[in-house]
Amino acid sequence: MEPDVLIRIDKLSHTFGKGDLAHEVLHEVSTEIRSGEVVICTGPSGSGKTTFLTLVGALRSIQHGSVRVFGRELNGATAKDLLEIRKSIGFIFQLHNLLDSLTVTENVLMSMQIHPPDTFPDPVRTAHDLLDGVGLSGRYDDMPEHLSGGQKQRVAIARALAADPKIVLADEPTASLDGKSGREVVDRLHTMSKKQGCAVLLVTHDNRILDIADRVIFLEDGNLTNRKPGDLSLDV
Repeated sequence: MEPDVLIRIDKLSHTFGKGDLAHEVLHEVSTEIRSGEVVICTGPSGSGKTTFLTLVGALRSIQHGSVRVFGRELNGATAKDLLEIRKSIGFIFQLHNLLDSLTVTENVLMSMQIHPPDTFPDPVRTAHDLLDGVGLSGRYDDMPEHLSGGQKQRVAIARALAADPKIVLADEPTASLDGKSGREVVDRLHTMSKKQGCAVLLVTHDNRILDIADRVIFLEDGNLTNRKPGDLSLDV
C-alpha cells in the first residue's frame, strides 16, 4: 500500500435482507482515496452512499470484499481494532448531533475523551483554536440553541477535527443549510484537507458543491463510476 493511500477499497459488496427480499446496494465497488484528497460520492437516493460511508468508517461490518484503512483490513477485524481505527477518523453527519445541554466548547471537548488524557496538554485551548478555525471565535460558551444551522454544523466540523484525524467522513453536511452556509462548511473542509493532508470523503446530493472535489464518484444500482469534478450537470 502506497504511503499516501489512506483508504483502499477492493470489490466491496453489501446486501440488505435475505432470500427473496435480498437487495444488493453495493456491487464489487473498488476505489482508493489518498492523503490530501477531497472525494465526493454522489448518486440517486437509495443508491448506497451512506452505506458506503459507514463501511469505510468501520461503523458497519464488511460482508464481501476488502476495505483497508491506514493499511489495516476491516473485513474480519476485531471490535477493538475497529475502535482504534475509528479514533483516527472524524465523522460529520447530516444532523450535527450536538448535545444541547453542553456549550459549544464542551461539545468539542467530548470528542477528545476517547483519547488518553495526556494527548491534549491544554484541551480547552485546543477546542478554542478549532472553533476559531471554523469562524466561531467568541462563541465558546454559547449553547447550541443560540446558533444558526450553519454555525451548528461548523461546531460539528470542529468536533470532528478535535483529534487531528487523518480521514474525515461527511454524510450530507449541507443538507439542512442554505447555499451560503453550505458553501462555508465545505470550503472549510477543503481548506483543512489541503493544509493538514487529511483525506475527505463527502456524501452529498448537493450539486452546488461538487466543484470542491478533486474527484467525484457516482453510485447507482450498486455500481461506482468516476465523474469529472467540473461536471456540475450531474443528475443527483
